[in-house]
Amino acid sequence: MASSATLAAPHAHAAAHAEPTGLWSWITTVDHKRIGIMYGVTAFFFFLVGGIEALLIRVQLGVPNNDFVSAELYNQLFTMHALTMIFAALMPLTAAFFNYIIPLQIGARDVAFPRLNALSYWVYFFGVIFFNASILMKLGPNSGWFAYAPITTKQFSPGINMDFYVLGLQILGLSSIIASLNFIVTIINMRAPGMRLMRMPIFTWLTLITSILIVTAMAVFTIAITELMFDRVFGTQFYSVAAGGDPLLWQHLFWMFGHPEVYILILPIMGMVSEVLPTFSRKPLFGYNVMVFSGVLIGWLGWGVWSHHMFAVGMGPIADSFFALSTMLIGIPTGIKVFNWLGTMWGGAIRYTTAMLFSIAFIAMFTIGGISGVMHAAAPSDLQQTDTYFIVAHLHYVFFGGTVLGLWSGIYYWYPKITGRLLSERAGKAHFWLTLIGMNLTFFPMHFLGMLGMPRRIFTYADNMGFNEINLVISAGSFIIALGTLVFAINLALSWKWGKLAGPNPWGAPTLEWSIPSPPPVYNFRTIPVVHSRMPLWEGDPAKDGDIPHGRAEEDTEQVRLMGADLGQVTYPDDENKMSAHDLGIHLPPPSFWPIVLASGISLTFMGLIFRSMDGALHWLWLLTVAGVALTALSIFKFAFEPGHEH
Repeated sequence: MASSATLAAPHAHAAAHAEPTGLWSWITTVDHKRIGIMYGVTAFFFFLVGGIEALLIRVQLGVPNNDFVSAELYNQLFTMHALTMIFAALMPLTAAFFNYIIPLQIGARDVAFPRLNALSYWVYFFGVIFFNASILMKLGPNSGWFAYAPITTKQFSPGINMDFYVLGLQILGLSSIIASLNFIVTIINMRAPGMRLMRMPIFTWLTLITSILIVTAMAVFTIAITELMFDRVFGTQFYSVAAGGDPLLWQHLFWMFGHPEVYILILPIMGMVSEVLPTFSRKPLFGYNVMVFSGVLIGWLGWGVWSHHMFAVGMGPIADSFFALSTMLIGIPTGIKVFNWLGTMWGGAIRYTTAMLFSIAFIAMFTIGGISGVMHAAAPSDLQQTDTYFIVAHLHYVFFGGTVLGLWSGIYYWYPKITGRLLSERAGKAHFWLTLIGMNLTFFPMHFLGMLGMPRRIFTYADNMGFNEINLVISAGSFIIALGTLVFAINLALSWKWGKLAGPNPWGAPTLEWSIPSPPPVYNFRTIPVVHSRMPLWEGDPAKDGDIPHGRAEEDTEQVRLMGADLGQVTYPDDENKMSAHDLGIHLPPPSFWPIVLASGISLTFMGLIFRSMDGALHWLWLLTVAGVALTALSIFKFAFEPGHEH
């Protein structure tokens, strides 16, 4: 067992630590937990927006020769569905977990740069509103999320649709880079005493790898869209063959970002699943060291496979062979993770909570997506399947069967820590089965559609193509997913106020975030913990000592709440548990309104360029860019010299 000063106290009153309330307190907050909640709420809203776009697509394709939407609006819908899900929903949802959970897992009181953290959220917020405003005006990007040149140049896309693409993604990319730099520094520099790298939770490890991928991959993408922005707004010719440019340059730059982006979306989910499975199997994670190194290897090899998206462009046999081989190789570390997850569950005392069910489903569905992905490592097979619905099936088994199912697992797992209340397990099981059945009805038949020859990105099809029945089943399945998501949204909302009280550690989990109240106090830890193992709440040898607490919140919440005494935690009188950070002498950074002002200046700078590329009466509004630059410069100065303490 640990010494008596190992961990921070399990406070008896989770609601005892008062925080500022009201809208202004949320606008000016620099608390990583509140920023995580704001990321989560905003991203989940745009997940619903992306889902509505998907439903409109499936209504259009449910029957042949349909005119539910026009071809132009359909182009905007399938482009915005992909962009919304990736940049406005899934990436920010993982960022919500990074913000809320990572400082708690490493024993820190906040992130390294709290105001930069707030800035990253507000840049994201303004960027995603600007980006999605385009579809409301029926001026959304309409070339696919990959935006291949030269289709996206002014010659072939003369409207402002693609200007929303290049300018909106500039804003969102900046937000991602700022946030990721913050998490890299936080994880490297702010770990609790004794938490060596090989004692970090797997979720923290994979967050670190993901953050490095985001910083490097988004830098490549920023170069690509900046060149496209200059082509469209200022008349340069980076992607024009006639002027000596190269449209294939866009494809290489885009997919050098686009394939690491797959791992940016899936690695954090692998981390979440690696936290959920040991907790509900009552066993330590099988092969921790190998899991860490396989995560590093996935991040490394992810940079060497991008051109398997380009087998059809005629790169030549040598390039095709190299990228085919590297694509096969990256299946090895992924297979290692699947093997270790199964090894974690093998022989465990498994509890089939909703979080556990989603994690198990993630393993199965992501494996299906991975197998169909490895099929595309063979260039002849890829040439047949590329640009058919087989690819749509593959990518949705990876993104929905992988990222989305894993995110739902993480939400069910950490929701009690964030709110102090449990989500309804009955509603959760309904959500799970509706989602699992719906996704397989929706995406598995797409494999057959692809093999039958149905192309991607067509807005309708003839009655005699043999696609009718399969498309109808797919559209029906998409509405089953929507029903499951509705159940989930209602569960989230109702449980926030009326869910069962959770206590500090309702699951009997092993990592540091479960050693403090739910929700945590503003200062996180009353005393910074000292870590002696990878599982500080399961210290000792569980196989010999039998000391893993089960944490059945419905039956023995009191036992779990008080288990700190058995795990060597320090306990404090209730009156001290109610003390504020100021009373305890804990310094926290003060709130600041400069992050939102600076974010508005940055966003205004890019938004004004929309009018720079327009003709007519509104052209002069490009001067908003000048105002944005001035506001940005002022905000940076104020941001830099703002006092770091309350007067």
